Amino acid sequence: MPRRRINKKSYFRHLFSVSFSTTLLQIIMSSQNFSSSATGNIQSLILAVDDNEDNLQLISELLLIMNCCFITATDGKSAISMAQTYKPKLILLDMMLPDVSGIEVANYLKQDSQTKEILIIAVTAMARDEDRERFAKAGCEDCITKPYIIDELEAMIRKYLS
Repeated sequence: MPRRRINKKSYFRHLFSVSFSTTLLQIIMSSQNFSSSATGNIQSLILAVDDNEDNLQLISELLLIMNCCFITATDGKSAISMAQTYKPKLILLDMMLPDVSGIEVANYLKQDSQTKEILIIAVTAMARDEDRERFAKAGCEDCITKPYIIDELEAMIRKYLS
C-alpha cells in the first residue's frame, strides 16, 4: 500500500484477518452505510468470490486501494447466501468453485427476483470464446481472465460501479 503524508484530512486503513459468524457479520453490515469519508458519497458493495486464498487476497488488496466496500466468499453456496443477504451492486465471481460452479451461481442469482439486478463479472482462467458465451448466457455482464492485469481489473470494476 502506498505511503501517505499525514495532514488534517489523513485517514488510516488497517487490514485484519478476522473470522465472524454470519449473524455478527449481518449486524456489522446492517449498521454500515458504506459512506466514503473522503467524498461523503454512498459507495456500492462488492462481493468477491474465489476459493483460492491468494487470488482472493489480490482482489481484496485492489479493492482496498480503490477504497471499495466489499465482502468475500470462498464457495458458491456462501456466495449465493451473501448475495441474497447483502445485495451487492457487483460480484467478482470465480467460475471454478469447489461446491457449485460459477455458472450455476450466476444462473441462480439471475433467476431470483431479489438478486437478478446484481452485476456479475466472471473471473476465470478459461479464455475461449465458447466459455465467454457460456458466462454471458448464465447472466455475467463481463469476463476477466486470470492471471489478471490489475489495471484492466480496476478499469472493469470502475466501469460497472459508475
